[in-house]
Amino acid sequence: MVTIVGGGIAGTVLAGALARAGQSVTVYEQRPNVRGDAFLFLDGRAHKTLTAMGVPADRLERASYPLHGFRIGSAADRIDETPADGDRLYHRTDLMRVLTEFADTAKTDIRYGTPISDLNPYTGVLYPGGDSAELIIAADGIDSIARIRLEPTRVTEYAGQVVLYATAAPGTRPNTAASVLHVHHQTQDSPATFGHFWNEHVAVWFVRLSRPPIPVGYTGFHPLARWIEPIRTALPAIPYLLDFLLEHTAMAHVSNARTVPLAGALPPRLPVILCGDADHVFTRGTGARDAIEDAAALYQALVAGQDPAEAMARRRAELLAEDD
Repeated sequence: MVTIVGGGIAGTVLAGALARAGQSVTVYEQRPNVRGDAFLFLDGRAHKTLTAMGVPADRLERASYPLHGFRIGSAADRIDETPADGDRLYHRTDLMRVLTEFADTAKTDIRYGTPISDLNPYTGVLYPGGDSAELIIAADGIDSIARIRLEPTRVTEYAGQVVLYATAAPGTRPNTAASVLHVHHQTQDSPATFGHFWNEHVAVWFVRLSRPPIPVGYTGFHPLARWIEPIRTALPAIPYLLDFLLEHTAMAHVSNARTVPLAGALPPRLPVILCGDADHVFTRGTGARDAIEDAAALYQALVAGQDPAEAMARRRAELLAEDD
């Protein structure tokens, strides 16, 4: 039997794939999928991994929007344009709905409202309750209680930027190419990045601002008003585009960009295996894909009767190679 702590992207798709393969799986998750405007992009590689684990491709397509390409520019007027390769935009709640339906169809035992507040990484005992698990996959996110218990010195680190994600009002249509992810880098003084995507159904944007971290009380969804001037100041080269999108946006999700380093990590070992953001977070923008590929590696190992600790050790080596 496999116990998964955390019902996010990695935990849910892993649970569904294992249950679909006939394995007994229990997922502990504090709360069900909630509404919100957080969004993410998944590339073709992530989609191939999801469908290989059994997630229906047609459901993924209906819950997302295709990208036609990327347009990346800077203040030096250098512009790089590349076609997309299976990339799609998701609102996170829509992706989670697809993955939760996938897990439910496979008869996964997902226990919402059952947070795990502590665990013993040596015995596999979970608290509250004191239940013992033979194998625990800890997919409980960047503030993982499992990682704290396993490796108390491997803590999250501030990555030097505050990140805002926002969805503009319905019908917002900037004077840019539709269905393209446009990214602008400001490299002088305090580096900043602005990106946006729109089509006839949705318009979203994000900003990364180099600055000290903000207090926790100012993270989460907040009115955009207090961030308008800092954004304008950090990105002076695109005032008309910025003003148009800012004027059509009321709220933004604000967070401190954080990393979880793999350098110096203890080798994975049973009975608790870290997965996804619980184990590693990079700043390269592929966190969701990394978590999905972690889940796939563990799924393949468990279905084949192989050691999941060895599978995660190989995954770490792959991730470190990609980050070089």
